[in-house]
Amino acid sequence: MTTWHNILGHAWAVALLAGDIRHGRVGHAYLITGPEQIGKTTLARAFAQALNCTAVAAERPCGNCRACRLIAADHHPDVRLVTPEISGRGKATLRIAQIRELLQALNLSAYEARAKVAILKQFDAANANAANAFLKTLEEPPPNVVLILTATDADTLLPTIASRCRTVALRPAPTPLIEESLMTRWQVKAEKAHLLAHLADGRLGWAVRASQDESRLQNRQKQLAALHEALAGARVARFDLAERLARKAEELPDLLRTWLSWWRDLALLAHGGDAASAAGDNGRYLAITNIDEQARLATCAAAWRPEAIVTSLRQTNLALWQLERNANARLVVENLLLVYPLPGEGEGR
Repeated sequence: MTTWHNILGHAWAVALLAGDIRHGRVGHAYLITGPEQIGKTTLARAFAQALNCTAVAAERPCGNCRACRLIAADHHPDVRLVTPEISGRGKATLRIAQIRELLQALNLSAYEARAKVAILKQFDAANANAANAFLKTLEEPPPNVVLILTATDADTLLPTIASRCRTVALRPAPTPLIEESLMTRWQVKAEKAHLLAHLADGRLGWAVRASQDESRLQNRQKQLAALHEALAGARVARFDLAERLARKAEELPDLLRTWLSWWRDLALLAHGGDAASAAGDNGRYLAITNIDEQARLATCAAAWRPEAIVTSLRQTNLALWQLERNANARLVVENLLLVYPLPGEGEGR
């Protein structure tokens, strides 16, 4: 059940939103930003619950009243959750038809809520028409309506939209907090919790889902196996691999994000980092995330020039960017694999 108690690692954000309610200064629009699966939608639901909970003020959101239960299940008639539509290629898009349907609903009187709430997930996936249509509502919002947008970064939205929202920028949760929470709240075994907490890279939501769905770790192992196959192969073998991977273009973005994480760890080790670096100023641990790959990473860091590793990291990031803009999948992967170091390259440096 979604309540403030489910928001782990974002105490300051909870205090801000709860304070707005307590002091009667709730804004008409909020923008919650942060990496995928860091808890943006969970926080938005809890805020919607707190706005409409029927318990006494000091106990809101209670998580047990009719309003709280309906909002948690996305079934409340006055709280709308709008999510992007997914195309056949796996691209998420928030379309103008969805915005128009939402605006019609928001202009109707509330059935039972104190405040009508609209949660728009991944608003950075809105196309230009949808964003412009929504801008008019932000400029002249209906009475007694609270709009909550989520996005990875405020800079990905139109400045005219971001400037009309109160921004709540969520920061990654510390690895030890995620590990402890997995063991105590979700009863995940210590060894698995340790691995997931590192792989999560500050995203508690990802860690929880991965702990409940074995296919996520299994899929990651397949993605890493493809990377290791590429790194062990000569150019001809890499062209064959690129052809195979491109047949499932919709899976490439997730695969490349896994590869990007691996190269990030390798770059960290190549530039003097280690698997147990001290926490930085924001409480995050500058340690490698793929801790089960530590031995292989150490071998590669010792064998390859740091410049080659950084180049591979940047090219992987560029490949992701290109795929998001509908570039030819096979060409993107071929170009990427041609940049990666070849077997034996750089040994003895």
